[in-house]
Amino acid sequence: MLSFPVDPADLTARLIRCPSVTPAEGGAIALLADMLTAAGFACTRVDRNGIANLYARWGKAGANKAFGFNGHTDVVPVGDAAAWTHDPFGAVVKDGVMYGRGACDMKSGVAAFVAAAVDFVAETPPDGAVIITVTGDEEGESKDGTVAILDWMAFNGERMTHCLVGEPTCPTEMGEMMKIGRRGSMTARITAVGVQGHSAYPHRAKNPLSALVRLLAKLEAEPLDRGTAHFDPSTLAITTIDCGNPASNVIPAQAVAVVNIRFNDTHSGETLSSWLRQEAEAVAEATGVEIGLAISLSGEAFLTPPGELSALVAKAVEAETGKKPVASTSGGTSDARFVKDHCPVVEFGLVGRTMHQVDERVELAHIHSLKAIYGRILRDYFA
Repeated sequence: MLSFPVDPADLTARLIRCPSVTPAEGGAIALLADMLTAAGFACTRVDRNGIANLYARWGKAGANKAFGFNGHTDVVPVGDAAAWTHDPFGAVVKDGVMYGRGACDMKSGVAAFVAAAVDFVAETPPDGAVIITVTGDEEGESKDGTVAILDWMAFNGERMTHCLVGEPTCPTEMGEMMKIGRRGSMTARITAVGVQGHSAYPHRAKNPLSALVRLLAKLEAEPLDRGTAHFDPSTLAITTIDCGNPASNVIPAQAVAVVNIRFNDTHSGETLSSWLRQEAEAVAEATGVEIGLAISLSGEAFLTPPGELSALVAKAVEAETGKKPVASTSGGTSDARFVKDHCPVVEFGLVGRTMHQVDERVELAHIHSLKAIYGRILRDYFA
């Protein structure tokens, strides 16, 4: 039996107590499905390849106005459990702060929207649909989570007209930032293969390290761009260089480096991949060392231009917190990179200072504030 209004802090605690470390469901998706079903939502499990996902809709399919929410209940591992002040899955509250893995990222965000949505459809049933999509694969490979839900929606004719992703977006204070886009992310594993030899006779070898260092220097030599209207400059970071050589007098046969690129809307995964290959081919030709690339694209850069959706979110945030949120594209990736191909998407959530940390935590007041913001967004959207 549901009691109204729904307490988002209590729901957050119940979700935290579900040990849903990716890819385990831990009971979190089932808990939400039971609660939303009791509230009149049509709930469908959209599991794929062992990943638990939930699609919940209040209202009719194909409604002209269908406001959607996207979030996740999976969490990263706790690390050293002994380093935690409280049980990582205990949802302990002390001095108005709740501790637990997922407290910040992002079981509290899911709880706040679910609580707001359940209250909203019970109090003022809208002319349209409210859709909640929750995945168990955001912290993992993200291949069978939100992507699976969107594939299922396309196959079954389900659609959101706008979507809010509830990831933590505020750096230090509640209400200070929302996301209207995200940078793209790609990783390139570069393998240089030469000829092993004695370091005293380098002319008899082909040193893959020399070629690799030369290539990396070229990649870092010039900025990728100067930034755009809504994005900071793109960045390229060398994250590792390895050859596994324990001997100081041996030129190794092979060396590997990895670079990670976070890019703005000046580029695409295709254009950056082409650039990387051209630079690698030039160094390979100059040095005689074979250079191979394995490129993995996590997501393209995207932007939801400032407009109706961002204005709706900003208005609600300012009304509840007194702060006008900055529209940002900073940070890492999120599942908004998948949702953006389905409908306009904006992200707003809690302060993210402790996400993925030991003693991850959230202020109870912030959970209630977030529910109030989400409730106002729903009321204004359907007004």
